[in-house]
Amino acid sequence: MTDLRPRRSVLYMPGANERALEKAQTIPADALILDLEDAVAPDAKAEARERVCTAAASGAYGGREIAIRANGIGTRWHDADLAAVARAGPDAVVIPKINRADEVHQIEKALEAGGVPDHTRIWAMLETPVAMLEAHEIATASDRLTVLVMGTNDLAKELQAAHVPGRQPLLPGLGLCLLAARAAGTAILDGVYNDIKDEAGFLAECEQGRDLGFDGKTLIHPSQVEPCNVTFAPTEADVVKAGRIIAAFEEAETAGQGVVTVDGRMVENLHVEQARRTLAIQAAIDERGG
Repeated sequence: MTDLRPRRSVLYMPGANERALEKAQTIPADALILDLEDAVAPDAKAEARERVCTAAASGAYGGREIAIRANGIGTRWHDADLAAVARAGPDAVVIPKINRADEVHQIEKALEAGGVPDHTRIWAMLETPVAMLEAHEIATASDRLTVLVMGTNDLAKELQAAHVPGRQPLLPGLGLCLLAARAAGTAILDGVYNDIKDEAGFLAECEQGRDLGFDGKTLIHPSQVEPCNVTFAPTEADVVKAGRIIAAFEEAETAGQGVVTVDGRMVENLHVEQARRTLAIQAAIDERGG
């Protein structure tokens, strides 16, 4: 079963920016990705690595899930990143441009060779056409892999596709990865929205991602956190209805009734499972602090 830890809002924070890492301690994102890849210039990689690993191990971020995005396989910083991450022991390491299951195995072996703690998970970024086609094999490659992260900017580039409202060119790939995540029991995060000033466009894409089935969305700016948290959380009406469905079903079972209706609609086992999941998600959000 997919881990129900809240990941509505997952904010990238630049590893080279010490002030940004400090500010992240007060941002109400469910998770932070401290970035050593795109957000860090080549000559700042080593310093950023030390800063990020120190931050991840500090305990200063409260209940937020802390992941570190390493540089990708084949880059000259990759091995040192994994060794440092293994020592720091964050909640997760994010690996960009994973294309095959054997790359997940490679990451896992490198982390374990570095003495990584059991709690550190692997989040695989899927960003290429190959990754879309190999998504299920990637998602099931290791028990340590718990989250798929969509890299929609790189995917659009690889597809030679336009960035358009509704993301029609990306939907086949997004659908394949969603299928893979649900079949494998992993969480899956939607990609970033690039225009931080386009609030309406961002909200529409959050709603699309929620409706498609994503657990949450990766973000590039703190202003995107709150609308994302609201969009990917159950509404009050959802929670109330879920409670009514479960109560009606349990009452009918106790009375030996074969047919259950709520608001004139028949309730089956699948609706009860969905209702229980809604309540579990809300409980996890409440435990996280809302």
